[in-house]
Amino acid sequence: MTEGTDKAKAILPGATVGILGGGQLGRMLANAGSAMGYRFVALDPTPDSPMGQVADQIVAAYDDRDAARELAARSDVITYEFENVDADVAAMLMSESYVPQGSELLYTTQHRLREKRAIEAAGVRVAPYSEIRSSQELREAVERFGTPCVLKTATGGYDGKGQWVIRDLSETDEAFETLSRAGTQLVLEQFIDFAMEISVIAARSSNGEIKAFPPAENIHVENILHLSIVPARLADSVLCEAERLAVRLAEGLGVVGLIAVEMFVTRDGELYVNELAPRPHNSGHYTMEACRTSQFEQHIRAVCGLPLGDTGLLTPVVMVNVLGQHVEPLLERLAVKDEAAERLDVAPKMHLYGKKDAVYKRKMGHVNVLAPTTEAALDWINETKIWKV
Repeated sequence: MTEGTDKAKAILPGATVGILGGGQLGRMLANAGSAMGYRFVALDPTPDSPMGQVADQIVAAYDDRDAARELAARSDVITYEFENVDADVAAMLMSESYVPQGSELLYTTQHRLREKRAIEAAGVRVAPYSEIRSSQELREAVERFGTPCVLKTATGGYDGKGQWVIRDLSETDEAFETLSRAGTQLVLEQFIDFAMEISVIAARSSNGEIKAFPPAENIHVENILHLSIVPARLADSVLCEAERLAVRLAEGLGVVGLIAVEMFVTRDGELYVNELAPRPHNSGHYTMEACRTSQFEQHIRAVCGLPLGDTGLLTPVVMVNVLGQHVEPLLERLAVKDEAAERLDVAPKMHLYGKKDAVYKRKMGHVNVLAPTTEAALDWINETKIWKV
C-alpha cells in the first residue's frame, strides 16, 4: 500500500486541519474548508501571513521542530501548501500526527532530478535531460541536445529563478559558474519546440479515489504565469490524454491530495511532462468559480478522506494573475461601473491575498473572468488596460 494510505480515515467537519505554510494557497484552503465546517491552523514564519488573516497561526520557522509539534498537537490532520516545506519535519510529523500525504512525494518533488526519474518510472514522458556536474559535462550535453536548452538548479527556483536558457555554446562556462553558486545539483533540459503549455490538476484521496480537473492552457510573461485559459484551445483527444497522464501520475506516485502536472504540447499533439507540484496550483485557481468543486475544496476532501467532488466545468473562464503593479489600477476599476463587463457579458471575480506590500512582479491576487467564451474573457482583460502596466 502506498505511503499515506495505510492509515486512511475520514476526518469530518469540525476537526482542525493544520497547514505547513501560511501563504495564499493556505488562505484559500482555509476559506474553502471553513465553509465546510473545518477549523484551521497554519505554521508560517511571517507574522500576519495571508492564511494567518483568516485562521490561527503559529509564527515560527518551517524547520522549528517545537513549533511543528505544537501544530501536530492542535491538528487532527496536517497538509502542506507548498513543496519547499522541510521534508525532515514532515517526516517527523508522520510519526507524531496524521499526515496522509506522507513525506516521500514531498522529498521527490523538491528535487528536479528525483522528480524526473519518478515521472519516467510511472511510464510518462519527460523532455530529454542530463545531470550536470561540471562545466565540461554541460558543454558536452549542450552539444548533444542543441540550443536553446535550459540549465536549472535541482532544488529551489520558481517563476523563472534558478534557470539559465543557453542559446550558444559560449555561455556554458558562465551558466555553470552562476547556477553552481546555489550549492545544489544541476540539470540540463533539452528544449521542446512546444505549441502550448498546459497543466492538469488531479486529486487522489486517502482512499484511492482519483479525479482530474479540465486542462488549463497557460500563458507566461517573463516566466511568471499570466493567464490560464479553460477550456484549453486543443483537440479533445489531446485534452483527454493530458487528463489520463495526470491520473496515471497521481496513481503511480501514490499522491494524496492534489498534484499539478505541467506539460508541453508539441505542434503534432505530443505531450511531455515538465514539472509537478504536490499542492494546489496557480493554474488551478480558475476552479474557484468555474467548476462544481474548487481545487481547494477538493484538496481538503482528499486529505480528509471524504468522497471527491465533481470536477465538471460550469463556464468558460480565463484566470489572470494580479501582480504588484496591477493592484492599484484593478482597485480603481473596481470602484466604478464596469461597462466592458456588461457589454461582453463577462463576470470578473477578484481574489486578493492580503499581502502587505504590492511588490512589482509579485503575485498579489488573481481574477477569474467567467464568460460565454474564452475569447470574450480575453477581450475584457485586454480592454481593461490593467495588465498593460
